[in-house]
Amino acid sequence: MPLVDVPDWLPVWCLDHLGGEPANVQFALQQTSMVFGLRLVDGTDVVVKARADDGRAVSCVAAQARLAERGFSCARPLTPVVGVGSLSVHAEEFRPGGEVLHGDSADVAVRYAEVFARLMAELTDVTVTPPLPNPRWVRWDHTDSGVWPAIDFLDELDQSTVPAYVVDTAERARERILAAGLPCVLGHADFEAQNLRWHGQEVWAVHDWDSLAWQPEAALVGAASGAFASSGPPTLAPIESSEAFLMAYQDIRGRVFSAAEQEIAWAAGLWPAAHNARWEALHGDTPVSGNALREQAAERLRRANA
Repeated sequence: MPLVDVPDWLPVWCLDHLGGEPANVQFALQQTSMVFGLRLVDGTDVVVKARADDGRAVSCVAAQARLAERGFSCARPLTPVVGVGSLSVHAEEFRPGGEVLHGDSADVAVRYAEVFARLMAELTDVTVTPPLPNPRWVRWDHTDSGVWPAIDFLDELDQSTVPAYVVDTAERARERILAAGLPCVLGHADFEAQNLRWHGQEVWAVHDWDSLAWQPEAALVGAASGAFASSGPPTLAPIESSEAFLMAYQDIRGRVFSAAEQEIAWAAGLWPAAHNARWEALHGDTPVSGNALREQAAERLRRANA
C-alpha cells in the first residue's frame, strides 16, 4: 500500500512519537479502529492504531501495557495514547505470526478457556479508570431507551428487518444480567478466535485490547464462552462447548460460580449473539449468528433463568 493512501497526520505522528517516518505500509485495516502496519525508515516494524476518541483508549492501552510487561502474550504498546483531532492514537510492537485455532468442540473450548482464565487473572490487580462506555456488543448496561444501546449508524436502518426472536432474546438476557447487580471487573470483551494466534499448543498473541470492558466477571466469561469460536463472521458456539468453557474457567481460577453467576454467564453469552444477529438482519448478511441464536436461545435462556 503506498504512503499516499495513509492519513495526512500519520507520517508526522510517527516522526514525533516513534522517531522516524514510515517507509512503507505493510497492511491497513479499518473496522472499529484504523490499524496501520508500518515499516519505519530505520527498518523497524510497528503498528499504529487510531480510533474515535470516546474516552476508552487510555485505560485499554494502559492495561495492555501492564500485561505485556508481565510477559502475557500480547503486543507491547510503544507510546501512550495521543489525541489527533477527534482520534485517539497509539503505537505498539508488531507481533506477527501464529495461526488461528479453528473449531468449536469442547476440547477447543477448554484451550480458549485456559487463555481467558490467565488473562482475567492478570487483570485482577490492574487498576485503570473503567473503559466506558463498554463496547456495543456487551453494552447491555446502557441507559438508552429500548433494548439496544443508541448507535446512530445502526438505528437509522430499517429495524423491522430484525426478527422478533432476536429482540426478545436480547430483552430477556439483558433483564437477567441487570437484575443480578454483580460487581464489575476489567476483562476482554471480544475474545474471538480471529483475535488470537497460536504456535502449536501455546497462545502466541491476544489482540484487540481496544475491546476491554467493565462488566461482571461471570458475564465476561459467559460472553467469551459463546464467542470464542468466531474465526470469520461472528457465530455462537454450541451449548456443550460453552459449558466446557465455563467449567474449565472455574477450574483454572479455583472458584465455583454461584448459582446466580452461572445464570448470568448463560445470559451474557446470548447478548453478543443477539447484537450480531441484529447486525446481520440490518445489513442483509447471511444469518450466521441469527441461525445459531434461533437454535440455541430457548435452552440458553432456560439456563439463564431468563
